[in-house]
Amino acid sequence: MKSLNIVGTPQPRQPGRYDERQVAPMREELTRLGFVEARTVGALEEQLKEPSGTVLLVVNSICGCAAGRARPGVAIALKQARVRPDRLVTVFAGNDVEATARAREQFTGYGPSSPQMGLLKDGKLVFMLERRDIEGRDAPEIAEDLVGAFERFCAKE
Repeated sequence: MKSLNIVGTPQPRQPGRYDERQVAPMREELTRLGFVEARTVGALEEQLKEPSGTVLLVVNSICGCAAGRARPGVAIALKQARVRPDRLVTVFAGNDVEATARAREQFTGYGPSSPQMGLLKDGKLVFMLERRDIEGRDAPEIAEDLVGAFERFCAKE
């Protein structure tokens, strides 16, 4: 399938990647909450280079459980939480392919899933929500899990 670039020259569409016009609103749901998008491995490594503190790393997705459960759950959690992670970082599965693969390397012991949320503390994974923990649950339940993790791992000692 061909798509047009900005100047109208036909370009081959990269296999497996979604049209950015479709993805942009899904990306913005998280960036409006304060997430930094890491669209490349270098950008992700820049966000993770400081090993101290806490990072919520979200593998965003185009799927329905990301739209109806994961992103709304994150939004509720960040609004309700008494304490929050120091940094919020996201990659988009299917489009930020290399960055997503690198993000998933942080999730030691877990297979790839989309969506997926890991909380890192001082560079170590301390909490994980995989797709199986997200689908079939509603956003407030997911938020409750996240708020609990924030309170346990993000509170300053």
